[in-house]
Amino acid sequence: MRIFLFILIFFIIGGLIIISNNNLSMRQIENFPGFSQLYINWLNQIYSNFQLVTGDAIKLNWFPSNNRS
Repeated sequence: MRIFLFILIFFIIGGLIIISNNNLSMRQIENFPGFSQLYINWLNQIYSNFQLVTGDAIKLNWFPSNNRS
């Protein structure tokens, strides 16, 4: 339950940052499509970064070395 709450808060704060950085007034209906596009692009970037980090972590040598100094 705590993980779900953390993820929810993360996405809400991300949305608020997008609104703040782009000076969007969510009281105007014409700003919703712009916000939606920015939010989807942000989620897509998070997904791409997660793939990149995971791929790089998999490529690392995780076995202990036999070198003794």
